[in-house]
Amino acid sequence: MAFYQQLPEDLFAKFETSKNGLTQSEAQERLKKFGPNALQEKKKKPAWVLFLAQFKDFMILILAAAAVISGIVGDLTDTIIILVILVLNAVLGFVQEYRAEKAMDSLKKLTETQTKVFRDGQLITVPSRDLVPGDVVTLEAGNMVPADLRLIDTFSLKIDESSLTGESVPIDKQNGVLEGENLNPGDQLNMAFKGTLVTNGRANGLVVATGMSTEIGKIASLLQENPPVTPLQQRMQRFGKVISVIILGICAVLFASGIARGEEILPVLLLSVSLAVAAIPEALPALITIALSLGAGRLAKKKALVRKLPAVESLGSVTYICTDKTGTLTQNKMTVTETEAFHQAPISSEFSNLQLGLGLCHDVHLDKKGRPEGESTEVALVERILQELTSTQYQNLAENYPRVGEVPFDSSRKRMSTFHQVGNQFLMLCKGAPEAISSILKDKDQARQLHQSAEDWANRGERVLAFAGKILSNLPPEADWLGLESDLDFYGKVGMIDPPREEVKLAISECKTAGIHPVMITGDHPATARAIAEAVGIWKKGDLVLTGAELGNLSDEAFSQQVEQVTVYARVAPEQKLRIVQALQQKGHFAAMTGDGVNDAPSLKAANIGVAMGIAGTDVSKEAAHLILLDDNFSTIVRAVKEGRRIYDNIVKFVKYIMTCNGAEIWTIGLAPFLGFPNPLLPIHILWINLVTDGLPALALASERAEKDAMKRPPRPPKQSLFANGVGYHIIWVGMLMAGVTLFTQYWAIKNGWHWQTMVFSVLAFSQLGHVLAVRSDRTFLFQQGFLSNKPLLLAVGATFMLQLGVIYLPFMNPIFRTEPLDLEELLFSGAIALVVFHAVEVEKWVRSRFFPVKKT
Repeated sequence: MAFYQQLPEDLFAKFETSKNGLTQSEAQERLKKFGPNALQEKKKKPAWVLFLAQFKDFMILILAAAAVISGIVGDLTDTIIILVILVLNAVLGFVQEYRAEKAMDSLKKLTETQTKVFRDGQLITVPSRDLVPGDVVTLEAGNMVPADLRLIDTFSLKIDESSLTGESVPIDKQNGVLEGENLNPGDQLNMAFKGTLVTNGRANGLVVATGMSTEIGKIASLLQENPPVTPLQQRMQRFGKVISVIILGICAVLFASGIARGEEILPVLLLSVSLAVAAIPEALPALITIALSLGAGRLAKKKALVRKLPAVESLGSVTYICTDKTGTLTQNKMTVTETEAFHQAPISSEFSNLQLGLGLCHDVHLDKKGRPEGESTEVALVERILQELTSTQYQNLAENYPRVGEVPFDSSRKRMSTFHQVGNQFLMLCKGAPEAISSILKDKDQARQLHQSAEDWANRGERVLAFAGKILSNLPPEADWLGLESDLDFYGKVGMIDPPREEVKLAISECKTAGIHPVMITGDHPATARAIAEAVGIWKKGDLVLTGAELGNLSDEAFSQQVEQVTVYARVAPEQKLRIVQALQQKGHFAAMTGDGVNDAPSLKAANIGVAMGIAGTDVSKEAAHLILLDDNFSTIVRAVKEGRRIYDNIVKFVKYIMTCNGAEIWTIGLAPFLGFPNPLLPIHILWINLVTDGLPALALASERAEKDAMKRPPRPPKQSLFANGVGYHIIWVGMLMAGVTLFTQYWAIKNGWHWQTMVFSVLAFSQLGHVLAVRSDRTFLFQQGFLSNKPLLLAVGATFMLQLGVIYLPFMNPIFRTEPLDLEELLFSGAIALVVFHAVEVEKWVRSRFFPVKKT
């Protein structure tokens, strides 16, 4: 039987304690038995282990092998460059993983408090970590609840459980026994949970769970699960394996063919190793890291702070966004949208009876500037009455009807009553939930009408409050005030709503156009949640709305069959949020999850993209997340998704450009002996092309704008290769074309007695510059994009071109690179034939657009 189902007296017997608490000696014994009231964590890996773990990636191992081989054959420059890149990537990965482990530390800091506890019958203060099951503690407004408590005595107690349950308003607590099996923490009204905040009243409570046995402890244990691998990490792992197999295969064929031709083993081996080193895209990891960093910088300007770099690209692969409602989709500000006064005999000639209720039955105070302060729902009521009355009229209202007493709101009654002096009589006003007011109305027909109309308003997403009252000839003693809540006259009702953000509906529409499914997960009532979801475009007819209780009754198999049809979840527990994310992942989806509370941390960490709220979010949620919204706005997520797609597209362009260039070098060097040509390139030529011609323009591709259809096509399948959508074919045929152009230049230059090796070197460099201009888009021609639409790329191409001319014409560069100045005819021929590659790729765009249109969502 759950704690909330048991009487305090039975729990005292179970824990062998009493209202006077434990003795100090008994507390010490239990502390040894149960351990400290603190969150535990799995044993951390030493820093050096975390650092070395960064080198286990397959692509990194291939690069390390290439560095060793380069050193063996005497190319120390390439070795140093590769090693620097490897260390840089390892440091970045180490820092990211180290920061991610701060989530548990934040959880521990959140709950380090001092607590008033009864020991030996005396009320003393002890560290919260020293509490044990059986202790009796005292709570007051402003206290952090130190452990999971079964409440014994409550006095107007309200607890803010938003960090645990997602409820946007403080919860009224009670001490009575509750019925029902497997109630969610948010419905356990006689319990107080570790890490939540007391906002009003006071209470005594029996400690029933400490440390990892508490609700927050269960969440902490979930945080220790390993996060999923990002789409980029998966693709780069597959990419590294494919590239290594291809390179090793080519080198083996080249080596075998050389031996078959009768050549000496050592020269053939050195040539094969040179090809392998030339083919390894050593700059690619650094380029990807830089691209992600630049993307993170752009996102920060758009109010999205990236904590983990791979998340930048992962955003572009998201298929589901599971979002909170309050503050993310809505403005997080209750607003009265509708009032309905019942035409009862007026008590005042100046004010309607409903206005009396709105203006008097609350605990709101005006600050020095005349702004209402208090609980958000009551503030909304006062803001509404201030729209109807002048400030002078509102002050007269309070002065003419002074409050002389009240019966505070509690969750069992679901209403509050106030008493006001009216001459020699008294006005009783009552405010509360429609069902609570209808049960105490004098006219039963009015009660039935109120119940029905309130249901209609709730189905529109409105929270409904009803008002009633009566005139008393005298005011009995305070002990009898509760009995006055009967035979009341109905004064009217109000409907209020936390309105959606204006820009959210457009963002939701853009999500759906991009093939992304938005899902609302909230602690609100199902009818309210569905109405808001329908208003912003998340829910439509035919979609499912699932409550936490209904989800709890579903098996994993049954839930898996429904998860893709559910667009609204209401009244969910923390573990259920995690279950939703995991169910979507098991169906092959990449899920983003928003959250702001402690309860959201496990699902934020488990999600492919965890998105924390920067304004309302707890430190725990921010540490567990991949992305932090600085404005808590759903629209910012959509902007981030677009940026993620842009970055992935640009990474694909890196791969196309670099691998095509490396492929051209392989084809050029590998085919030349078969054609009877001398070795066309020297090792220093290959090094120059890899560092300068490949590096600068490829880096500038990170500044390329998003494709026009970036948010009109579906997310890339998570298991899709980097070579998909024609990328692999492009690398092969353009690499062969580039090599063919280069080898034709070698043949033609030798035939005409020109400086053939310098021309071969230049044609290969120039054709790569033309290629990088062409691969800026898969389908849009360069002239349509505009030369100035990517100024960094234009500058990089211009700088690389001038550097290449310097290698050719500067006298001190000639002996280093073994080049010779070209005459005008040789230079013009080299430039003209290099343009063949540019025009061929532009023709490819026309063919793709004409015969292979992009599939839209």
